[in-house]
Amino acid sequence: MQFRESSILRIIDANANRAREALRVLEDIARFSFNDERLAARTKDMRHALGEALSIFPNAMLAAARDVEGDVGTVLQGSLESSRAGVAGVSLAAGKRLTESLRSIEESMKALSESASAKQLEALRYAAYAIDAAFALRSGASSKPQWTLCLLLTENLCATPWSDVLDAALAAGVDCIQVREKDFSTRALLHRVCEVRERAHAHGAATIVNDDLGVAIVSRADGVHFGRDDLPVRDARRCVPPEFIIGASTHSLDEAADAIDQGADYCGVGAMFPTAQKPMLVPAGEAYFNAYLARFSSVPYLAIGGIDASRVQKLAALGCRGVAVSSAICGAADPAKVAREILAAMRSAESCVPSESAAQ
Repeated sequence: MQFRESSILRIIDANANRAREALRVLEDIARFSFNDERLAARTKDMRHALGEALSIFPNAMLAAARDVEGDVGTVLQGSLESSRAGVAGVSLAAGKRLTESLRSIEESMKALSESASAKQLEALRYAAYAIDAAFALRSGASSKPQWTLCLLLTENLCATPWSDVLDAALAAGVDCIQVREKDFSTRALLHRVCEVRERAHAHGAATIVNDDLGVAIVSRADGVHFGRDDLPVRDARRCVPPEFIIGASTHSLDEAADAIDQGADYCGVGAMFPTAQKPMLVPAGEAYFNAYLARFSSVPYLAIGGIDASRVQKLAALGCRGVAVSSAICGAADPAKVAREILAAMRSAESCVPSESAAQ
């Protein structure tokens, strides 16, 4: 074998190892951190496809070109190589390593006049870009907060002045306020959200705007929530920084999968029970909630729909860690009392669930 070909095979061997290792890391994150069967299958399929693309080289040929002792790169290490920012950092590094390695293999194939194999590698590289993006979006969702109690604040549902309801809920410990005022003008909604945001942030609670991305951005709210007929999550994701929170209403696993794939940071999961706010909506109930937890356990969520202090105990017993409540708090004579009862039920059930470390 000529020296030129040997050096190219050495490049292919090194980058094939890098690509396979990156895919294994991503597959493990999908399996054990995200609990996402679809992402795990995509990475596994790519690993097998890479093996097929490289099958034109006998294993012994690549192994013969390998020279670990003579590799000057083994002693080179970047300043960021020895640390990762959690699972998101590991995922980001693996994704970049995968795409870079596939490009290097593709170019090396061209140097060996293996044009058909180079085309295979090109197709794999483009597929890797999509996988890298999917992991980046999923990592973003997994890093967002899991709220315990979100108040869906609507003025015309309030039995007392809306500002009194807001203050009472925040004092009781509500950790997220979603401003839901579908009949407000844009200017009026902006004014309301700014006022809510100021009060909520004083209590360490998040502020989410229902439907209106523009108002959410201008008011410097923490995020926005979209229904199924609102702006697509993917389009909104392109307009906001990574820390901006995007939620999406879902009524089935398919809708949840679609929202998460587009970049949703949390899902509204419901409806859990019949609700006066959407009387035509058939409750998805316990079956959908359990299915969501089984498939998307690492993605924050809010169970929603007809939830009150008496019903929340059932959800909490199922392992629910977050609920969104509207009329039960807004329409109460004592909003703080209802909010405290819901939070107490959630936290009581949570304390009864063994921790992951204790269960092992």
